[in-house]
Amino acid sequence: MSIRLGLIAGIAAAVGVIASGSLYTVGEVEQAIITQFGKPVGKPVITAGLKLKLPIVQEVNRIDRRVLEWDGNPSDMPTKDKLYISVDLFARWKITDPLQYFLRLRDERSAQSRLDDILGSETRNAVAKHELIEIIRTTKGRIPLRDTLLTDEERAQDIGSLVPIQKGRALVEQEIFAAASEKVRVFGIELLDIRFKRINYNESVRPKIYDRMISERRQIAERFLSEGNGEAARIRGNRVRDLNKIQSEAYRAVEEIRGMADAAAAAIYAKAYNTDAQAAEFYEFTRTMQAYKDMISGGTTLVLTTDSELFRFLRGMEAGEPAGSTSPPSPGLTAAAER
Repeated sequence: MSIRLGLIAGIAAAVGVIASGSLYTVGEVEQAIITQFGKPVGKPVITAGLKLKLPIVQEVNRIDRRVLEWDGNPSDMPTKDKLYISVDLFARWKITDPLQYFLRLRDERSAQSRLDDILGSETRNAVAKHELIEIIRTTKGRIPLRDTLLTDEERAQDIGSLVPIQKGRALVEQEIFAAASEKVRVFGIELLDIRFKRINYNESVRPKIYDRMISERRQIAERFLSEGNGEAARIRGNRVRDLNKIQSEAYRAVEEIRGMADAAAAAIYAKAYNTDAQAAEFYEFTRTMQAYKDMISGGTTLVLTTDSELFRFLRGMEAGEPAGSTSPPSPGLTAAAER
């Protein structure tokens, strides 16, 4: 009895092992290649579900059927105008012929390596056939925004204008896509899309490019500075001219007022002088005394002749005579006047 149970258990275990080795599942995002002793047998399994195979001798090789990513490393390459640039590319692809893919590549690592070679080579060929402007620009006939401060001479020199292009980056990408698609199709791969991710100057030429950009900006800045200095000089010149004009007009007005005042004073003096003889004599005396006050101070020495009008009043004070007397002066008064 125990031997029978052991035999039944052994048979059940063997059936379980055989059944587990015969059944396998294929997911919705997978496709499978069945190999027998390392060689593919039958057609690729592309439908999802539970499947059968020969146990032990057959093996399931699963292949992804989703859209896969290829992201290349930045690579330095020359353009047609001999400028070295660093190009970073990415692409999307999928496996459309799993049997051919399995026979030629086996796994995704080999596929990525082959894509590196093919896409890198086609990108290098396309970049070498086009100038840098063709790889950077995307649209033809685009009108740039130009600085409103540009002069007519600078506009005539096409400063700020765009270099015309024949193709543009989108067509260059299409050329790379078309050339690479033909080469990867033999591996059971369909190339879906390819794009430039980043384009930059090579490290060796980047400082020179930056220096040229700085030089151009500095040239424009110096032009603005020169125009500003010229405008400042013009404003300062106008200020000096206006200031001189205001001062000149003010000086003329002052002189006119002063002349009118002197004329009015002279008229008043003349009127007072011509009233009668005593008024004229008094006026003459007060004016002479004012002149004495302005002329004579401590330590002043006067040298006067005997017939001087100024000396006439001093002489009259010494002699006790009227101011209009013509008697000769005393020697003491002459000496005092000289001192």
